[in-house]
Amino acid sequence: MVSSGIGEDTYCPRNVMEGREESATHQDALSEMDDIIFDTLDELFAKTGVSPSEIGIVVASVSLFSPAPSLTARVINRYKMRNDVKAANVIAVDLVKQLFKTCKNSFAIVVSTESIGPNWYSGKEKSMMLSNILFRTGGCSMLLTNNGAWKGKALLELTCYVRTHIGSDDEAYRSCFQLEDDIGNKGFRLTRDLPRAGAKALAKNLRVLLPKVLPLSEILRYTINHYRDKMIKRPAPKGSGPGLNLKSGIDHFCVHPGGRAIIDEVGKSLALNDHDLEPARMALHRFGNTSSGGLWYVLGYMEAKKLLKKGDTILMICLGAGFKCNNCVWKVMNGLGKIKMSGKTV
Repeated sequence: MVSSGIGEDTYCPRNVMEGREESATHQDALSEMDDIIFDTLDELFAKTGVSPSEIGIVVASVSLFSPAPSLTARVINRYKMRNDVKAANVIAVDLVKQLFKTCKNSFAIVVSTESIGPNWYSGKEKSMMLSNILFRTGGCSMLLTNNGAWKGKALLELTCYVRTHIGSDDEAYRSCFQLEDDIGNKGFRLTRDLPRAGAKALAKNLRVLLPKVLPLSEILRYTINHYRDKMIKRPAPKGSGPGLNLKSGIDHFCVHPGGRAIIDEVGKSLALNDHDLEPARMALHRFGNTSSGGLWYVLGYMEAKKLLKKGDTILMICLGAGFKCNNCVWKVMNGLGKIKMSGKTV
């Protein structure tokens, strides 16, 4: 626990705090989701002034809990949204981006969290106990729009999004795996291959994303140096990262706070310094690994430290089981106000 990077003030599901981790009920799972989703959405609607009746798209990014009716249906019912609202439960921001192509001047909400309570491991296998140390309760809700009239109010503008999946690689596929132990306790096995799988998926993703965001001069410099070194058979210096000056086109790095090993491996792969990795490390320390919602805690830390200025670009790096890497680049449009997540201000 001491070396995990997790602090002592993170949040656990109610059934775990009550000592019922071995007997979580369906209602426990629903209550955990409702607390996070409805609390953050109430804050979101109050802060933006957007009415639930104006929402045209609802996306819930939760991979370990799929009730019937769905989580998006619960949101639609709770806020009595209109009957033509489009609802989905996966892919989040990129899915909204695709739907916006056919839904003009629309509002979308994306809820990012994870169901931890029913998936708490109660056995004794060490490789499966690690998930109990890393994963914590938390989440956030975001409002997205393609309505041009809101450009002056937007905090961030999505400029680029690239998705990569390396599930065909057996080592990467098995690095984060949900299964039962020998006596039937369900949980997640996190292997030593996990940081390496993350680095591999990230490298493949950035080969597509970086040419879209870095200046042409930097791409040309890298290309010339790469082929020159290849011709004279000069090895890359140890710890040199990707060989590109990422900061020529990116100002901030929002790294998925999945664990200390993941953050360190991403930092090593991209040759990032401690200042670049501080937001991810501090989000991990304060909130733990809250799955897809964790990136927004990292962003909240950047805002709280007043690191973000109008015009800055943010590379958001998301890693997940499968193994997948979904990265996007945001441009800061206005000064960021306080970001509400799961009822706590960060």
